[in-house]
Amino acid sequence: MVLDRVSEQAVGVFKEVEPVRERDGAYQLKVTLMEVAPPVWRRLQVPGVLTLDRLHRVLAGAMGWTAAHRHEFVIGDRRYGTPEPESSGQILREHGVTLRDVVSGENTRFVYRYDRWQHEVVVEKILVTHAGLAMSVCLAGERHCPPEDCGGVEGYEEFLEAIRRRHHPLHHAMLEWVGGRFDPDTFNLDEVNRELGWLR
Repeated sequence: MVLDRVSEQAVGVFKEVEPVRERDGAYQLKVTLMEVAPPVWRRLQVPGVLTLDRLHRVLAGAMGWTAAHRHEFVIGDRRYGTPEPESSGQILREHGVTLRDVVSGENTRFVYRYDRWQHEVVVEKILVTHAGLAMSVCLAGERHCPPEDCGGVEGYEEFLEAIRRRHHPLHHAMLEWVGGRFDPDTFNLDEVNRELGWLR
């Protein structure tokens, strides 16, 4: 029948476009701040066509960073970021390089460095989508990220000790610096997604 021949042709077309749709689909990432316990993490879905410079803004926004400090991605034996003259070619340009260009598949792991912090990024799933993913979204997470410019892991531990102990000599100064209060165990999914909404 003519209908059967049309169906066969349609199946053939979909088989041809399926790999492209998969590469262009949604990448589910779990981002975990390293060397901090209890863990601070976020689960995100981002477009596979997201360039690394934009991925930096998404990861920073989802974690709670301002994205104002230096950053780089360490993926396999390559480093991506914004090269400077003294880097001597060690850091590759991230502009124009998409997530799908550098991720080999599910379970790929890489490192996102921001200021003094390191994050482990795991590709949990690559989801085939019919129309692609238009924007990044946070699905879940736990705990507040450390305050910006607190001095890395050691500085964060000292900061937490100061705000937890009322008689600590820096207690009031640290609370004033952070805006009056800080709860490391809080996580607001709606607030994170509002932040990501500005990055469309």
